[in-house]
This record gives sequence, C-alpha cells and structure tokens, in this order.
Amino acid sequence: MRTLAILAVCSLVSLSSGAQSRGPAAGDEAAIREVVRKYVDAREKRDPVLIAALFTPDADQVTTAGEWRRGRDNVVKGGLASSQSNPGTRDIAIEAVRFLAPGVAIADGRYEIRGAQDSAARRMWTTFVLIQEGSGPWRVAAIRNMAPTDPSTR
Repeated sequence: MRTLAILAVCSLVSLSSGAQSRGPAAGDEAAIREVVRKYVDAREKRDPVLIAALFTPDADQVTTAGEWRRGRDNVVKGGLASSQSNPGTRDIAIEAVRFLAPGVAIADGRYEIRGAQDSAARRMWTTFVLIQEGSGPWRVAAIRNMAPTDPSTR
C-alpha cells in the first residue's frame, strides 16, 4: 500500500512538473497576433458575434476613460458603443508577446484611431491578456487601454 502511494505521488509530481515546463507551442505567438487582428477587424465591422467569439465569458476591459467593462457581454456592448461614438479606423500593432505560464500570455502594442472626428490620430497603448485552455483557441481574458500622458511617447 505504501509503495502504491509513493508511486501515485511520483506520478503526480512528474505530470505537474511536465506541465509547468511546457513552453509556448510553435505558432502560439502568431495565433495570439491573429486574435488581436481579428478583434480589430470585428470592431471595424461592428459585428457583436465576431467580437464575442474572441473573448472568455468572464473577460473584462478597462478603457482610457476609466470605464471598467466586466463580462463578455459588457465588453462587446461597450466596444460597439465606443466604435459608434468614436468613429475612425482602428489599428493595433502588437510589439511584444510574452508567455507568463502555459496557456497564459500578454500582448502589448500601439493602438491608434485615425480619421476620428478631430483630424489628429488618437494614439494609445493596449495590453491584451490571453488564455488557452488545453489545445483550444487563444481567447482574450482582459484588455487594458491607456493614453500616454507624455506626448513624446505617442
């Protein structure tokens, strides 16, 4: 019985250490960049179904105005309302993707809205937190947008 218990513990330790040491799979960075590209495209199309498909159910977003949208439905509704009230062409250029743990990544990039009501482009920074469950698709769990306070960083 004791030998069986030791074997069970060794098996669990082996399984958990193997899962922790797994790095990102080939193509994960490209897949994450593609999720962000699809997000921009879905926002431009103002398509709630396409937007919702990219997010986890408990996703949230903090906007440059300080609004905290909690839950996928609120993220979608808020994004569509923002596109309506802040017209223009959106572009997100991801500059870095970092893997924090198996199935967890952050993607940081420049976020720009051109052709808005005023003639100057609106330049911001954005951070996406993405998760992947098992071998499923990467999904957005959180977005944090920020407007630099120093104009030289724009």
